[in-house]
Amino acid sequence: RGSASVAVSAALNHQVEMFPVRRPVVMAASPADASPPVTAASPLKNALAERMKNRNVTPLVKLVAGMAGGLAEATTLQPLDVAKTRLQLDAAGKYRGMFHCLKTIGSEEGPRALYKGLSPFIVHLMLKYALRFGLFETIRTALNGGDSGKTSAKINFFSGLSVGCIEATMIVTPFEVIKTRLQKQKGLKNLKYNGPVDVVVKVIREEGVRRMWSGNTPTVIRQGSNQAFNFMSMALLNEYLWDKRPGDGKTLDLWKTLLNGLLAGAVGPCMNAPVDVIKTRMMAQTFAAGETPKYTGWLQTGQLIAKEEGVAALWKGIIPRLTRLAPGQAITWTVVMRVTAAFEALQKENDADEY
Repeated sequence: RGSASVAVSAALNHQVEMFPVRRPVVMAASPADASPPVTAASPLKNALAERMKNRNVTPLVKLVAGMAGGLAEATTLQPLDVAKTRLQLDAAGKYRGMFHCLKTIGSEEGPRALYKGLSPFIVHLMLKYALRFGLFETIRTALNGGDSGKTSAKINFFSGLSVGCIEATMIVTPFEVIKTRLQKQKGLKNLKYNGPVDVVVKVIREEGVRRMWSGNTPTVIRQGSNQAFNFMSMALLNEYLWDKRPGDGKTLDLWKTLLNGLLAGAVGPCMNAPVDVIKTRMMAQTFAAGETPKYTGWLQTGQLIAKEEGVAALWKGIIPRLTRLAPGQAITWTVVMRVTAAFEALQKENDADEY
């Protein structure tokens, strides 16, 4: 019987060494030989922790998450973007603020007018965020020497700056020209432009292809600075407020993500409001053969606005812009982080299955 107990104990010990589970309590053959419970070390847990440490999801996952965030933001906050554009173009002082602007548009042109430019706005945000979040991960990893988990405020800043400048030229400028031309039209009948495609056709035919990139320089400055501060601020807030780092698989509470996105999204617009007004004026301006345009460059545009309307005019539309962008970034970051966390959790499950 004694040899049988020894054999059973040896078999159980062998099983614990093979499988990383909690070691069962092995009772001795007699009460005198009883020993306290022993917990086996878990090589699987250590291996998984080491493998997942600072591991991040792929840029493709960030791309998909960015598209989802862009769709959510566009469909939720479009009226505020219309109000921002109208206020920035309001040289005569017709609108007395964001709420008066929204009320005036709704009463004079109908509620549908608050959603002018919605379709290019949706496509624009989905493509922009897909490029932004996907390319940001690629640039950040490259600047980190191939390490997708390690990060720093400086690397996040320059990664955001780079992706902001790229998205401005590739996506933002032409789509915002379309959106601005549609949003500046008043009423719903007898309009020059009947939709996004009509804007593209008429602008190219009447003014030339290059006018689809009107205001590109201030747009590059705006997008570059926005994303530099956006990504840097979001990473710092996640880390220092909630101890959340890339690839750790942690899912923050909804209110924490919304708060971080709200704060991170407000930094850039507060600092670059003038270039946004300049961009809008240049994009809304039409060009005709033989005529000298009022605005000939971004610096000249800023100087002329300040001279004719006062320096404060360079901050027109800041309230609806902040009211749209800050909550918009909160919505987008929440969707992006939720989608990313889901993929991180799935990734951990797959890695566990391999073991």
